[in-house]
Amino acid sequence: MSHLLGVSVLVALLWPSHMDHKRSKAWASGKSLVLCPITELGFIRVSTGPAFNATMEDARRAVADFIQDEKPDFVPADKRALAPTSAKTTDWYLANLAAAYGMKWVTLDEKAKHSNAEVVP
Repeated sequence: MSHLLGVSVLVALLWPSHMDHKRSKAWASGKSLVLCPITELGFIRVSTGPAFNATMEDARRAVADFIQDEKPDFVPADKRALAPTSAKTTDWYLANLAAAYGMKWVTLDEKAKHSNAEVVP
């Protein structure tokens, strides 16, 4: 089974200072990981914000290094963006995108209610 990474999981995987870094690394070991444009852009947005205060160069390098080292698959963000509420737009989209490609969407959000969500334990 392949796993489309949610933004939260990608952030936790790539920044050792993230409180869920070890948990996410342990979960990801040996898994087939997948990225899409939304997860890559979301990682850069979060990383360059106040939580991590990374430069654009550092954030882009972190993603590029992850791609080079881990060789995750890539899927295009090519499905319609229809979500049930404004609060669930990105997560719902990623879960539906993953389902359309026969994979699970992975998140750290224990409140994720989508049937295709897999929460990192």
